[in-house]
Amino acid sequence: MTDAIATRVLIAGAGPAGLALAIELGSRSIPCLLIEQNDRVGYAPRAKTTHIRTREHLRRWGIADALAAASPFGCDYPSDVVFATRLGGRLLTRIPNAFNCDPAPDPRYSEHAQWIPQYLLEEVLRRHVATLPTVEVRFRHAFEGFARREDKVVSTVRDLASDTVLTVESEYLVGADGARSLVRELIGARFEGEYGLSRNYNVVFRAPGLAAAHNLGPAIMYWQVNADTPSLIGPMDSGDRWFFMPTAVKEGMRLSNEEAAALIRAATGIDLPYEILSTDEWVASQFIADRYRDGRVFLVGDACHLHPPFGGYGMNMGIADSVDLGWKLAAVLQGWGGDALLDSYQGERRPLHRQVIDEAVENHKTLGNQLYRPGIEDEGAEGDRLRAELGETIARAKRREFKSLGVVLGYCYAGSPVIAAEGTAPLPLAADYVPSARPGCVAPHAWLADGRSLYDRFGQGFTLLNFGEGLEEEAARATRDAEETGVPIEIVSIPDPALAALYEAPLALVRTDQHVAWRGSRWPGAELLHLVSGRSGEGRATLRAAG
Repeated sequence: MTDAIATRVLIAGAGPAGLALAIELGSRSIPCLLIEQNDRVGYAPRAKTTHIRTREHLRRWGIADALAAASPFGCDYPSDVVFATRLGGRLLTRIPNAFNCDPAPDPRYSEHAQWIPQYLLEEVLRRHVATLPTVEVRFRHAFEGFARREDKVVSTVRDLASDTVLTVESEYLVGADGARSLVRELIGARFEGEYGLSRNYNVVFRAPGLAAAHNLGPAIMYWQVNADTPSLIGPMDSGDRWFFMPTAVKEGMRLSNEEAAALIRAATGIDLPYEILSTDEWVASQFIADRYRDGRVFLVGDACHLHPPFGGYGMNMGIADSVDLGWKLAAVLQGWGGDALLDSYQGERRPLHRQVIDEAVENHKTLGNQLYRPGIEDEGAEGDRLRAELGETIARAKRREFKSLGVVLGYCYAGSPVIAAEGTAPLPLAADYVPSARPGCVAPHAWLADGRSLYDRFGQGFTLLNFGEGLEEEAARATRDAEETGVPIEIVSIPDPALAALYEAPLALVRTDQHVAWRGSRWPGAELLHLVSGRSGEGRATLRAAG
């Protein structure tokens, strides 16, 4: 039996990347169908860090507060990362406020990061998706293939509950179907990289009283540096649920629940009852797809890039992929975006993925296995000296992994064909973040006098920021050009010399994803809107001269 469904975008995979894409489309009233072959339930360890950029997108969607409310420990819980010989052993060093999770307002960003299990983030995203009338979600539906038909993609989807085969006609297909992506395979995209950087084991367990059984203080993650069981351990959720990840694992390692509990007991040095909830082996690898698009078919998230989880970039990059692709698909489907806008998705995201993969691989090179030094568990003055010395080494070696604001906020799409380039060399990723309004970069943030974030003033299309005096005619010209071209623009006038200095220009055009598309002192004309909407590659020299 075959049923037929028509939609504008079919999204295969309802993990964070697929849900984010559905939100970007649904918030613009674009009909889309989101399918997922699994139920997406349970306590799989997956990601636990929601970075600042991701929460800033949640703020755009109106659900950042909902994620904060879902935090099992509260947003004031310290996001420290502790290195110790064992959870029940001696402190080596502490890195406070890892990932910038402290909820205190910071002038550099509108939202703090958050330590929260991925399955709770997915719940918040799913609840929001359910409020979007143009988005339909079907779980237990498996994507099985597609064919091209003129200006359509015709996909085969199987309802696993009834074993019914559905035919889905859509204008675009997006594979958010993970590392083993069938969509990637069908478009002939190849993963390039390296398999098997290390083998690791995940255990999720319940241990009432464990938080009070050690003297290291609250933290989101404890690195246990010892000879027999180098590992990571930390609180994961309410109900005394914890995660445990040994990092020196032999191939094919399989642990019974009793063996896993014994390993945790030995690693921590704390003798408690450990109730094992789940166990699984995983392999750290680094891969990137050679292309992200084939006509009307795209890849996002793990379907086009994989890397070790150290630094917490993977899930967050997948969500950012969907933000970038989502508004561009919507622009094309609404009639004001050109195909060059869709081409720019790979051009903007893939170079960043390559840089972040390199970051994650570098972080992965220094785990508890490599940090261990003989004698660090010894008593007495010599043991104290060795622990202090190793603590200083760890602080230097691991700071960038946990103080990564420059990686999270400092990336730039300077080479994008839909950015009005200024002809300057691209900025390299750095650990420390220096705000820059160079076109392609994330728009510098500021808190306004009324307490709102500058980002709260941005519109759902483009936003022309006017920080100068006497530029009303420039704003009026931009409005007229927007009406003629159909490109949505909101004019936001905030005469403020400090903001003009921050942006190094009195005018700045910002995209819906909060990246600067152009800045200058005079509006250059409609050619700018043709450029940033992907309908023209002309006029770069003209734009530079006008700016």
